[in-house]
Amino acid sequence: MSGIVLSASVRQNLLSLQSTADLLATTQNRLATGKKVNTALDNPTNFFTAQSLDSRASDINNLLDGIGNGVQVLQAANTGITSLQKLVDTAKSIANQALQSAVGYSTKSNVSATITGATAADLRGTTTYTNAVATSNALYSGAAGGTTAAVAGTTLGAAVGTLVGSGAVSDNATAPAQITTATKLYGPGGGGTAGLTTQAATSFRDGDVFTVNGKTITIKGAAVPATTALSAGQSRVGNVVTDGNGNSTVYLGDPATTNSAADVGDLLNAFDLASGAQYVDSVSAGTATLAGTASNITGGVVTLRSSTGADLSITGKADSLAALKVTTAVGSGNTTLTAARATGAASLGNLITDGSTLIVNGKTITFKNQNAAAEGAVPTGSGVFNTNAITDGNGNSTIFLQGGTVADVLTAIDLATGTKTASISGGNATITTAAGGTASTIAANGTLKISTGTANDLSITGTGNALASLGLTGATGTDTSFTAGRTAVPGSLSGKTLTFSSFNGGTAVNVTFGDGSNGTVKTLDQLNAALLANNLNATLDSTGKLTISATNDYASTTIGSATSGGAIGGTVTSAISFTTATAPVVDVTAQTVRSGLVNQFNGILAQITTTAQDASFNGVNLLGGDQLKLTFNETGKSTLSITGVNFDAAGLGLANLTSGVDFIDNAATNKVITNLSSASTLLRSQASALGSNLSIVQIRQDFSKNLINVLQTGSSNLTLADTNEEAANSQALSTRQSIAVSALALANQSQQSVLQLLR
Repeated sequence: MSGIVLSASVRQNLLSLQSTADLLATTQNRLATGKKVNTALDNPTNFFTAQSLDSRASDINNLLDGIGNGVQVLQAANTGITSLQKLVDTAKSIANQALQSAVGYSTKSNVSATITGATAADLRGTTTYTNAVATSNALYSGAAGGTTAAVAGTTLGAAVGTLVGSGAVSDNATAPAQITTATKLYGPGGGGTAGLTTQAATSFRDGDVFTVNGKTITIKGAAVPATTALSAGQSRVGNVVTDGNGNSTVYLGDPATTNSAADVGDLLNAFDLASGAQYVDSVSAGTATLAGTASNITGGVVTLRSSTGADLSITGKADSLAALKVTTAVGSGNTTLTAARATGAASLGNLITDGSTLIVNGKTITFKNQNAAAEGAVPTGSGVFNTNAITDGNGNSTIFLQGGTVADVLTAIDLATGTKTASISGGNATITTAAGGTASTIAANGTLKISTGTANDLSITGTGNALASLGLTGATGTDTSFTAGRTAVPGSLSGKTLTFSSFNGGTAVNVTFGDGSNGTVKTLDQLNAALLANNLNATLDSTGKLTISATNDYASTTIGSATSGGAIGGTVTSAISFTTATAPVVDVTAQTVRSGLVNQFNGILAQITTTAQDASFNGVNLLGGDQLKLTFNETGKSTLSITGVNFDAAGLGLANLTSGVDFIDNAATNKVITNLSSASTLLRSQASALGSNLSIVQIRQDFSKNLINVLQTGSSNLTLADTNEEAANSQALSTRQSIAVSALALANQSQQSVLQLLR
């Protein structure tokens, strides 16, 4: 082609046309691909830069799936926390039901003390009382002259009185001989070879009755019963069956049978049991053993005895008593025989009669003609003190006239007033003078110095001759009562302090009683305000009894115990005495309700554990202790690690409750509520942390999406063609090409002209 010669203008036009064709081809390629850089030849820098941006965008796009899964893991955990919070709230509702249910104890631990005159408006009280001493008339012994003062050991009984027969009594006429206690009594039909004289044969018959000191002796014409046939309380000695109270039946038996017929000794024993001269000392298999000083027969002469505690009085058929030659009266009518006791230096000059009583402040002191050693003399529950007196432990006493003394009377009065107390064990009473008490005494001049005690004013009334014998009938000797007031001591708790050590973790209390100003306590409300911080509560009844008890929160604990605290102290205790703290008394019904709530609570805990276990996504459980790690960039340098928690019941600090231990009182319930509140706080804290992490992950997810867009946009900006521009270029190049073709035609016209010339 080098042989072809083109003019300069043609060649210039040809080059222009070729350049336009190249440009047009490039433009058409850009329009076809939409890119202005399709290969590295188009623009190496832009091509490789765009390729790097696209690769990075692709890598980040691949991380978006993991980020999306992370979002779902966090949302699953958040859903679990929401459910756990509802379960915890349900458990808290159950605990609140326990708080609102009846307290699990019908009686809470408490201590009490009586403040005389105290009211809710003024706890200090108005008046306290101390012991006063009341003086009786002088007591004298039975010593000659009647002016010897009695002493504490002066006996209430006197020397035994006797009734001596007028002469020896002979037995039956067949073989006259002086009788002995073994001489037989005739039976109902009379006759026989042994027994009293013929005169007496008609003197002792079935149905005869003797009254001795108010006791009844019945003559019965029958064989004595076997011991196995005796009624309860009865016993037998010889042919006498006694009821243990001095009433007896003498069984005459068969006069022809020596072993079964009653004798004079049986009759005398019956008299002695009624008079108290003898008593049943013991009983074995229904057979009684007697003790005491018995009536007797000496040289055929009958001597009947009284006891030391009562004069002897026998009323019976005259012929019967005449047979014993103790009376000259005869006939079938009754006659009465007596034998008076003799007073002396050892006994009171004015003897107390059997059955007399003193009523001291509503308590009864009974004077009884009985020996303290007698069978059944000490009833069950009573105890002997000072050998010859007994008490029931409640202020009621019995003084046995056979051995009782003035000292016994004074002790009995002190027991009735509360000046002394009795502790009974094994039939014996241990007497103790009460704190602050003053025992009653007898002065050297014989007057009784009787303590009123501090509980009540003294009031003594009586029956029989007890008041008169003990000098309690006033100066004229005609008063029917003996009274004396306690000593009133103006006083209150003002200035005194009551202290309680910390009770169940409460604030120790130091309460000073006063007028209510400057921090002192006057009213019940003020006292309760002070006690509240130490978990204690105070009440006051109409008698001034102040009771301090545990609050409902600590109803299961005991005030002053080693584990709970609350020991009482302070100067108040010198003025009033608090009782020993009582233990709380369980309310079975209330505790059953609370046990049911414990079971419900444990059921909720089980659901908390299973809910936490189920809060997983794609095998990852942030509430089960798993860890979630998310990568946000293609280099792996931008990551987020989320450490899971263990939010089963134990992980939340919650444990199964135990019936009888938890919910037993409000304090135990409040501990559970505190744990639930802590669990709620943990859940809220973790929900906040999860929310924060979820926000971060979602932000990074959005960031990655936007970054991918930025990278792809940047890549496109480097490689994408402007279709409008390229279309314009294409149009321009087409025009240019057309012009170039025209120009080329014009450039060739000169040569065409030459061709024409050649033609």
